[in-house]
Amino acid sequence: MLLLLGDEAIAQGAIDAGISGVYAYPGTPSTEITEYIQHSKQASERHIRSAWASNEKTAMEAALGMSYAGKRALVCMKHVGLNVAADAFVNSAITGANGGLVVLVADDPSMHSSQNEQDSRFYSKFSLLPTFEPASQQEAYEMTRAAFDLSEEMKLPVLLRITTRLAHSRSGIEPKELLPQNELNVMDRDSKQFILLPAIARRSYKGLLEKQALLEAFSEASPYNVYTDGVDKSRGVIACGIAYNYYMENFPEGSPYPLYKLSQYPLPTNMLNKMVEECNELVILEEGMPVLEEVIKGLSSAGPKVCGRLDGTLPRDGELNPDIVAKAFGMEKENLNEPSDLVAMRPPSLCQGCGHIDMYRALNEVAARYETSRVMSDIGCYTLGALPPYQAINSCVDMGASITMAKGAADAGLFPAVAVIGDSTFTHSGMTGLLDAVNDKSNIVVVISDNETTAMTGGQDSAGTGRLEAICEGIGVDPAHIRVFVPLKKNYDEMVKTIQEEFDHEGVSVLIPRRECIQVSIRNKKKSKK
Repeated sequence: MLLLLGDEAIAQGAIDAGISGVYAYPGTPSTEITEYIQHSKQASERHIRSAWASNEKTAMEAALGMSYAGKRALVCMKHVGLNVAADAFVNSAITGANGGLVVLVADDPSMHSSQNEQDSRFYSKFSLLPTFEPASQQEAYEMTRAAFDLSEEMKLPVLLRITTRLAHSRSGIEPKELLPQNELNVMDRDSKQFILLPAIARRSYKGLLEKQALLEAFSEASPYNVYTDGVDKSRGVIACGIAYNYYMENFPEGSPYPLYKLSQYPLPTNMLNKMVEECNELVILEEGMPVLEEVIKGLSSAGPKVCGRLDGTLPRDGELNPDIVAKAFGMEKENLNEPSDLVAMRPPSLCQGCGHIDMYRALNEVAARYETSRVMSDIGCYTLGALPPYQAINSCVDMGASITMAKGAADAGLFPAVAVIGDSTFTHSGMTGLLDAVNDKSNIVVVISDNETTAMTGGQDSAGTGRLEAICEGIGVDPAHIRVFVPLKKNYDEMVKTIQEEFDHEGVSVLIPRRECIQVSIRNKKKSKK
């Protein structure tokens, strides 16, 4: 028995399933999967490749390459990361897989650490790929193994979808036997499967469509999709993934209504039709968006009433919990999930001693000299610069948007237009925006706030460490306007002077305030004392 987070159960399941590599970019709530494999003695002994990728798209493509060579690969990301990987992900449904390929996506309903609540099941439905959605840590472990088997049987990538609550809660896991890694089995040199020229892609897409009936049959027969009859047919309940647990917490003696636990897609329409015919009303419990509810409404347009997130039975936004589900069934309970009035809210803040603080103080002094100055920021710890006492930034949209938004604002005539981006985010998706700015000779100042790590997700390696100046110069920034300084109080006057000089420069300027993340520094000092 192993006591594991949901993320860790998936990681162990992938190791035991015989993976040869994991590819990922850190993003809560998926980060711990790759970290578990990186720190696993078992994974090290098996030489499982586990270094971080520059972004989710490169991770997806590298994993696809490992699959092409016949070996099993896991690729991990959070839900917004799937947007970055979407081009490769959707096209992988048409190329298919060779070695088993599982795409783990961790959704974040309630936006605990994200910009939106999007539901990754839309992507699997759109791309016509099979999907697993575990209800427990044990299922997360088992479904990871089952997903690799299904991937190789159907020669398709498989999506494994979890949410924050499952990712970051612990439970006991009963592991199974450790499988050997696949032998190298590279595709035939004459194979056209991975060449998506239109004529080939059209044939492959027809093949993908032809597989749908078999994939649905697998869902119908899945041990993870379980129907339990109930004596009260006035209602039927369809519970997806972890929402099944929330429902059962309210009915520990068993469901009085017909209950369908749904954890494998595509949707098994035979069972869904059975419930449509038998029940007067259907309650759809799903974490995220009303993906299933919309489909059931289509199946039962002249049938039972369909209740869920769309009709107000459940909240339209946020994650579910047992209390919310209880209320949907008329079982009023004290909501223990709401914060007490006795507890003062404490918004997140930059760590004491963080280099971003000194950077923002200097930047604010210079920016305040211009009535129209605006600072476009990015995704990272430094986004907390939006909060008091700094209130230093004016935007945060998606990874890499700071540079391109500053460029667009400058194109519109805004001056000064400033971008603040972290070192890891810059190499994730900021470099192409800087290239656009160089090509257009845009009048912008780009601040790459370099703490030499991917700090927001726990201090993972940053792809640009030690080479940011070379990257910027290679992109075409004038070396005279790539300025590096150490963000410390004692350097404040120098920082203000340097920032002002680059505000005065007409063209692309890059400022690199560089100081190691304070949390990483503390950890490194503790390690050195051992």
